Amino acid sequence: ALLALLRTDRVLAVRTHVNVDPAKLKSLRQRWSVKPSEMSKKTLNPIRAIVDGMKLTPNPEKPMIALSIGDPTVFGNLPTDDTVLQAMKEAIDSHKYNGYAPSVGYQKSREVVADFYSCPEAPLDGKDVILTSGCSQAIELAISVLCNPGDNILVPRPGFSLYKTLAVSMGIQVKHYNLLPEKSWEIDLQHLESLIDDKTACLIVNNPSNPCGSVFSREHLHKILSVASRNCIPILADEIYGDMVFPGCDFQPLAPLSSDVPILSCGGLAKRWLVPGWRMGWILIHDRNDIFGTAIREGLVKLSQRILGPCTVVQGALESILNDTPPEFYQGTISFLKSNSEICYSELSTVPGLNPVMPSGAMYIMVGIEMEHFPDFQNDVEFTERLVTEQSVFCLPATAFEYPNFFRIVVTVPEEMMIEACIRIREFCARHYRPRSQDSHELDQ
Repeated sequence: ALLALLRTDRVLAVRTHVNVDPAKLKSLRQRWSVKPSEMSKKTLNPIRAIVDGMKLTPNPEKPMIALSIGDPTVFGNLPTDDTVLQAMKEAIDSHKYNGYAPSVGYQKSREVVADFYSCPEAPLDGKDVILTSGCSQAIELAISVLCNPGDNILVPRPGFSLYKTLAVSMGIQVKHYNLLPEKSWEIDLQHLESLIDDKTACLIVNNPSNPCGSVFSREHLHKILSVASRNCIPILADEIYGDMVFPGCDFQPLAPLSSDVPILSCGGLAKRWLVPGWRMGWILIHDRNDIFGTAIREGLVKLSQRILGPCTVVQGALESILNDTPPEFYQGTISFLKSNSEICYSELSTVPGLNPVMPSGAMYIMVGIEMEHFPDFQNDVEFTERLVTEQSVFCLPATAFEYPNFFRIVVTVPEEMMIEACIRIREFCARHYRPRSQDSHELDQ
């Protein structure tokens, strides 16, 4: 029987070989067929997709005011501190940082970051820090190490679009939990918990928030941690805007409040130090109960080796940047952002049909549009598109953040530009605002 089986296998092998036409095989190899990968086809930036589809033709009689770009350096009015620049110059002049560093960063630089963020409730040392090419790579590594294709992650709505861009490209499902504008953009905790299933691999918490400018209280953070703890879900804490909060409001990092939930906290130099182009970020691994264990740490090290780490010159400057930047620099930035936010909120809160939500930090303010009063437009995309055409003011439609009928304003522009933009938005709304029929009837009475 065994001999018969072997003979059958040989016959099948011969038939298979005979049926293949070598000439055809050769011709197939010589025919060009270069196609983009599935990963590239699944990679979509919602902001780019929406903006690229908009007809953005500014009014030639009015200079353009772009309130859409989350880069604080664009207008030149928010330079970084001289201490930061000097640290970079000294790192370059030392000639010590021209070669490759370990993919997770120089040990000394990792220790500097650990010392800067360590506290008794959430102690850190060098091994708990992974240096990355900007906070966006930190987020990418964190998602990559926690999730497999077919898993799902929980992300805020409205929320930073990069979470979805990264996850979908990796075959990871995105589930959006709601933020509540009437509660200063707190999380709808009941909705959040209803989304969790056995495939949920990670909860992303962005605090302070892009695009909302909201800052969560300690009490609310404790409630978020309770949801994660009950369901054994690790947290990716996007804290790139950490400490960029207005006077009278406190930023509370998530990790010191956690008794058991493991947290990957992502941050970087981009926003607080006003150098987004320097591409220096980090992951802080908070795992006091050893739930991540060695496996997640080793996974992060392996993933970091894909691009061999962030810029070595910036790593060499980190100690001075973190330890020597004067408090007045941070205070000056925050004071400016708060002032511009108050101007914007004050001006737009009296515009019929608009409902701005006063932020508590970061660089943004969200403005609701009562679309029923603007029948000329079907949605926030058309509203903001026409705002460019008529007034040369560009605000990002919040559809880009999965939150229709709002738009986001970046408050880093010079003050006089912010005032002018608000005047133009008011003119635009006055032109297009229509009271509802019942409103008109009430006025007649």
